[in-house]
Amino acid sequence: MNLKNKKIGVLYGGFSKEREISIKSGSAVISELKKGGYKVVPIDVKDNFLKKIQSTKIDIAFIALHGPLGEDGTIQSILEILKIPYTGSGVLASALAMNKIYSKKIFEWHGIPTPQWYSVNSKNNFFKKMDFPVVVKPCDQGSTIGVRIVNNPADLNSAIKNSLKYSKEAIVEKYISGKELTVGILGKEPLPVIEIIPMVKSKFYDYEAKYAPGGSKHIIPAQIDNKTCKLIQDLALKAFNAVGCKAVGRVDFRLDETGNPYILEINTIPGMTETSLLPEAAREKGYSFLETILKIIEYSIQDET
Repeated sequence: MNLKNKKIGVLYGGFSKEREISIKSGSAVISELKKGGYKVVPIDVKDNFLKKIQSTKIDIAFIALHGPLGEDGTIQSILEILKIPYTGSGVLASALAMNKIYSKKIFEWHGIPTPQWYSVNSKNNFFKKMDFPVVVKPCDQGSTIGVRIVNNPADLNSAIKNSLKYSKEAIVEKYISGKELTVGILGKEPLPVIEIIPMVKSKFYDYEAKYAPGGSKHIIPAQIDNKTCKLIQDLALKAFNAVGCKAVGRVDFRLDETGNPYILEINTIPGMTETSLLPEAAREKGYSFLETILKIIEYSIQDET
């Protein structure tokens, strides 16, 4: 397909807590496509964005939205109604991957190891017995917004209340001590495993570690043996397919101190700046940033047009 003949609308911004990060992703994609000579229409998803999508008559939508509205199937539903092909996973897979409760149930059904967990909402304050430390997180947010590591029972209730500020349900999950790993998926191919070392006081890959200058160090390929690396890549692809994801994603893991991997979640719209994890992994595989963007588009729409 000759994408040079297509008008590509890059959707970015949005209304979620991740708006500023989405603007960075969108701006990077817009800049790279323009440098490559492609027809690009920047569309900030804010007031009246629907009118702009319709009036500009875009041929393809590149979704660079993070968090609710962008990753949860909402914008995908709108684009389906408008009959505009778009990048990434479809409506159902986006919704399932965004909701950690449903995605964890799918992982367990398919025998993919994930940390012990339970869900809590404002009406259900039943706490299951679980050894500390635990991780408390909103069920449907990204960028570790509202996430806390809790080391003792006395702090559990306040952490849950904090997470429930961002979502209707929260997850309490066993904290897995060990390495933080992530695997990008491009098309049907798992990319090289990246090890993430937080360089901030929190010591886990939280918002500051992700986005502050020098907040984390990325080791690619990860410093793990080949057998474990292959296992994690296989599990990443299995989880990606089990949820029904398509074209692009990033699957996050913890590797415990005895070498056992545990899947945490699937990101269907990973960060898309040149220094984001998925483009870094693609670069290790030999793809430039522009090639990565074009592959995402091609893999997304190859069955649609």
